[in-house]
Amino acid sequence: MNRVRFVNYFWVFTSLFVLIVGTQVYGQTTLQGTVERIKVHGKGLEGNLEGDSPDRDVSIYLPPSYKKEPKRRYPVVYFLHGFTDNDGQWYGVTKHWINLPAVVDKVFTSGQAQEMIIVTPNAYTRYRGSMYSNSVTTGNWEDFVAKELVSYIDQHYRTIAKATSRGLAGHSMGGYGTIRIGQKHPEIFSSLYLLSPCCMTANPNRAFSPEAIAKIEAIKTPDDVVKADFGTQAMFASAAAWSPNPTKSPFFIDLPIENGQPQPAIAAKWAANAPLAMIDQYIMNIKQLNALAFDAGNRDQSIAASNKVLDQILTNYQIAHTYEEYEGDHINRIAERIEQKMLPFFSKHLAKK
Repeated sequence: MNRVRFVNYFWVFTSLFVLIVGTQVYGQTTLQGTVERIKVHGKGLEGNLEGDSPDRDVSIYLPPSYKKEPKRRYPVVYFLHGFTDNDGQWYGVTKHWINLPAVVDKVFTSGQAQEMIIVTPNAYTRYRGSMYSNSVTTGNWEDFVAKELVSYIDQHYRTIAKATSRGLAGHSMGGYGTIRIGQKHPEIFSSLYLLSPCCMTANPNRAFSPEAIAKIEAIKTPDDVVKADFGTQAMFASAAAWSPNPTKSPFFIDLPIENGQPQPAIAAKWAANAPLAMIDQYIMNIKQLNALAFDAGNRDQSIAASNKVLDQILTNYQIAHTYEEYEGDHINRIAERIEQKMLPFFSKHLAKK
């Protein structure tokens, strides 16, 4: 082969390679969704004793075709983030251990799931998490998610505004919020997916170590809570959600330990807010759901154990569900689970029209 012919073949091959790669990159770019971050006012969050704003940040993922097909309507998944997190971290506003839009783009680009809108409210509060519960101290977060937020999104975005096209999901505290809210409102959400849900099990006889008690008693102001360790922060957030006390400034809570002594009445309130304690009351609601799934990593031991209990309860009631325990911890495979399990789950079970 002479040099001129070799050069010609080389440039033909190079041009074809650039064209193919460029087409692939262009195709992926056109399949990227967009993220909007808006404010939604919560009437039921007004006057909360923590002093948190009732105007909440809400991140919204709009699928790739949303702006191209102005007459098309979409199913919606309401996704609840975990304790100490916020919506901005999950949606790439600030760097975090996950970037939800990037995960969703990958799924929609590959065709693993049908397009949908995803909505996440910022539930980060003064005590670092609302627990998605109704309380005078935190505000009525349960009602905000199930009623006010859903109503706002249906009014301002092209949703399919019916329960069969709405899903609810969440990670950790968000998984707790998903089952807490979802089992009460099958008329609003038809399908639930719980990723490593926390706080499922009632534990009224919990023992506190001297070290834990010392850390709790060292908290003197609400600002001290932010500087505390994770366990102490979770204690105050749980109390704000499940044992509020409007007469007890500056925290407006009752803790299950006071002056080093257990408080059985307060522990009972917390136990009553555990989904596995209340689930029998809502079994008829759960039977109305189109689909229910939950999972956890096997190294997330307490959460995996509570999932097994939930699996057994649902099995006893002959309620169809999907339960998986996988190799992993609390966060290391969540992006993979959303990609391979959660989004295909909602694609299958949410009505497209």
